[in-house]
Amino acid sequence: MVATYAIPPEVVCLGETMAQVTPLPGGRIDGRSELVLRPGGAESNVAMALVALGHRAAWASRVGADPLGDLLLTALEEAGVDLRLVERDPRLPTGVYFKDPAPAGSSVYYYRAGSAAAAMDRTAAGPVVAAGPRVVHLSGITPVLAPGCRDLVEHLMLQRPVAGAVVSFDVNHRPALWDRDAGDELLRLARAADVVFVGLDEAARLWPVSDAADVRELIGAPVCLVVKQGAEEAVCFDGDTVVREPAPAVAVVEPVGAGDAFAAGWLAGLLRGLDHGARLRLGHLAAGAALESISDQGTLPPTEEICRRIGVSPARWRAGAAADGEG
Repeated sequence: MVATYAIPPEVVCLGETMAQVTPLPGGRIDGRSELVLRPGGAESNVAMALVALGHRAAWASRVGADPLGDLLLTALEEAGVDLRLVERDPRLPTGVYFKDPAPAGSSVYYYRAGSAAAAMDRTAAGPVVAAGPRVVHLSGITPVLAPGCRDLVEHLMLQRPVAGAVVSFDVNHRPALWDRDAGDELLRLARAADVVFVGLDEAARLWPVSDAADVRELIGAPVCLVVKQGAEEAVCFDGDTVVREPAPAVAVVEPVGAGDAFAAGWLAGLLRGLDHGARLRLGHLAAGAALESISDQGTLPPTEEICRRIGVSPARWRAGAAADGEG
């Protein structure tokens, strides 16, 4: 049954989320550490961060009809994410991965083969179309999961069935998932998007580029391109406009989830009609909160503090929400 919406979600984020097994702060994946279960998925991370920033966000995916699927849906429901586009599979399991955190970079071990989400195909696009979001957010993780997932992403990005929606694409290159060269495939998808997020480090792994300007030249216009350069800065290219914003210093606990939070912050700025500088600053702020947390999701400051740190008045912030029908 296709969900109906009196008020549509502003953003639909489509992709797999797994049960993430991670140690408590200070621990490692070993027999001496206590482990906790949390949701872990790029697109659901974006959805949760968008909700925390005051937006209506839906997550579209499939999970198993199992306790791990229950865990994911409970956590996302408690975070305020719209789950009407999630299908439960009675045959296939919810995927699992283990995260071994460290400030310099986490090691991640996936157990996702044959998961419910990997069985997604083009039929999942119908409910997304019916939802009628302003933004459809996808990542480069989904197309590598299975041929049906690849076809679904290509359908949403190349054929554009969601009329009028901005297609947002986070390159999110995960080398461990690819058994073939990912460069050409991810470049083709990036060129098909309206908004692209990519880290300079992953761009340099994928393509013959050495700086943000090289990435812009390779992907080209009219794509609005955001290149993240770690702790240094983020650069936005939109037409002839180039805007740079330095990344504030933060005490990094572990980095997984920061890129998703950045994308959510930038998209929240887009939805509120903020200028490019404010969008980048909001992306940095959201990413910083994730960097300071053992979880993929950080705790954002109150609205007044967000406004102060990104240089936007509370009235302007509220006006952007009102324009989206939030009162």
